[in-house]
Amino acid sequence: MAHEQQEQHEQQRPEQTVRAYRTEELAEAAGIPVRTLRFYRERKLLPPPRREGRIAWYDDHHLARLRTIAALLERGHTLGGIAELTAAFENGRDVGQLSELLGMGWSEETPVRLTPEALADYFEGEVTPENLAASLALGYVATDGDEIVHVSRRLLDASSALVREGVPLAAVLETGRQVRAHTDAMAKLFAELVATHLDDREAALARLRPLAKSVVEAELTMAMDRLLAGAEPDPDDQPRS
Repeated sequence: MAHEQQEQHEQQRPEQTVRAYRTEELAEAAGIPVRTLRFYRERKLLPPPRREGRIAWYDDHHLARLRTIAALLERGHTLGGIAELTAAFENGRDVGQLSELLGMGWSEETPVRLTPEALADYFEGEVTPENLAASLALGYVATDGDEIVHVSRRLLDASSALVREGVPLAAVLETGRQVRAHTDAMAKLFAELVATHLDDREAALARLRPLAKSVVEAELTMAMDRLLAGAEPDPDDQPRS
């Protein structure tokens, strides 16, 4: 009897090229309560499901959207800001506005829109759920319907080049996380320098930003030169936690 019920259940599940989820199944896969999923749907953060009678069917694109929402919330974005980002995508606004919507108004990076298949080609089969979740948490990628948006062409190209050289994508992402911590600290140092000695902090930061980039690029170049020459790093130069 139980076997027959299982067969009937499987027959009721629609055949799709992507996995189908009922409401409870999607919430469980995303690690959120059902009431949260319904709240996101009411706020139009989640595309409507496909319905068959009274049954709502979701798919992997809905799951990816929920993971994007979770990653953005973890980075400190509000639901209102996430809703604005979602609306921008769904209304067809230029993906170049992604950085601004994510609170990265200074960004000079060029976002890249990719299909899941194209992203997989970039990383030669290493686009696992774990690596995708790490990328979302870092803010490297976001989902837009059936597509994925990477926030930086340069980071995408550098990451894929490292993977082609044989570095696991998980290691690349972990290194990216550590680099993010160091660059955040450097940006804070430069901002404090400007705030201490110059008036109109915002205007000064915008005007002098190229100088900060030049300093970082020069110091990194010299650090790599010292490393390749076999010189021991100066302990006083090591970042302190």
